[in-house]
Amino acid sequence: MEQKKVKLQTNKGDIVIELNEESAPVTVKNFLQYVEDGFFDGSIFHRVIPDFMLQGGGLNAEMQEKSSRDPIINEADNGLKNEKGSVAMARTNDPDSATAQFFINHKDNDFLNYEGPDNPGYAVFGKAIEGMDVVDAIAQVETTRKGMYDDVPVEPVVIESAVIA
Repeated sequence: MEQKKVKLQTNKGDIVIELNEESAPVTVKNFLQYVEDGFFDGSIFHRVIPDFMLQGGGLNAEMQEKSSRDPIINEADNGLKNEKGSVAMARTNDPDSATAQFFINHKDNDFLNYEGPDNPGYAVFGKAIEGMDVVDAIAQVETTRKGMYDDVPVEPVVIESAVIA
């Protein structure tokens, strides 16, 4: 089966994500709906930690949270690992709380993987197949604290558009 791809056009360059619909069907469907709705256009990577991850998809450049749809189930027990370049859903302490925010792993983050009910992990649903140089560049931007958020890029890293590639 041909895997669907999404191109994130950022003000730092393009990142192409290959989605794994077979392993994470609910998560991929959710992500694609946000892409089709134009939800990610104008959102930012609001949390950037080198040698960890880049998180985005939920806030605009003014650091205001965008209104998202209902949360989805956590598909972290799908066998996909939080390794460098993989893309996973961000969530709160509630495993089934992911909505629109996602992150790109900047290194292998084994501690984010599913280990069972006591460590439900973070659902990987794709991987960056192009633009890891862009991911690396974003990971190196200067960050600061803004309001209640740490690790916020001083100059906004904007997802100008997200399109099905």
